Amino acid sequence: MIPLTIMNAGESYTIKKIGGTEDARRFLENLGFVTGASVTVLSDTGGNLIVKVKDARVAIGKDMAGKIMV
Repeated sequence: MIPLTIMNAGESYTIKKIGGTEDARRFLENLGFVTGASVTVLSDTGGNLIVKVKDARVAIGKDMAGKIMV
């Protein structure tokens, strides 16, 4: 498993694990980042990632993206 922060833009991955505190995991889960979901990195700009998860585009910081293991 590797963190979402080092994945290439344009490729789809399956979420294997969500790390971090309980609050961080709950926040990511509410955005659609759950184990088994497919996530696509759309772009990596200025320290933030824009990703597609469950047919929605979401911008997250690298600190939160580092908690998502694919």
